[in-house]
Amino acid sequence: MSEPRQSVSLTVNEERHDVTVPNRKHLADILREDLGFTGVHVGCEHGVCGACTVRIDGAITRSCLVFGVQADGAEIETIEYLSAQSETRDLVDTFVAENALQCGFCTPGMVISAAALLAETPDPTREEVRAYLSGNYCRCTGYQAIVDAVMMTAAGRRAAKGERA
Repeated sequence: MSEPRQSVSLTVNEERHDVTVPNRKHLADILREDLGFTGVHVGCEHGVCGACTVRIDGAITRSCLVFGVQADGAEIETIEYLSAQSETRDLVDTFVAENALQCGFCTPGMVISAAALLAETPDPTREEVRAYLSGNYCRCTGYQAIVDAVMMTAAGRRAAKGERA
């Protein structure tokens, strides 16, 4: 007996995709396997590591916790979109400069989460950065360089606006 399938319509990175998927297939797998958005990484499949983080209707979400059928009609943004829109360019540049990425597996989810933090809180404290990124697991860096990169990006953005750095 085959698993029931359903047609879903997703707008991913401003492009509509109509796909027929098994009812229990996770959005992360649809994005990677069916639509080719390989910046969505799958690590734990339990919503713990944050590697599959995307924006769904503007909210950062662990895509491994969402069935594709639940996302029917949703607007989804992946790291590919955010990078193409230059929304994360300064953040990525600072991650590189501060060696805040090593293997790179957690980086897309980490960058999406950090971008959301900076959009909500342009002048975060180190503690706020650590708390906000606590849902993104990095096995390589020890987080110090990641927190430094987010803080430096925030300071650079404030300086570019003529605010205190």
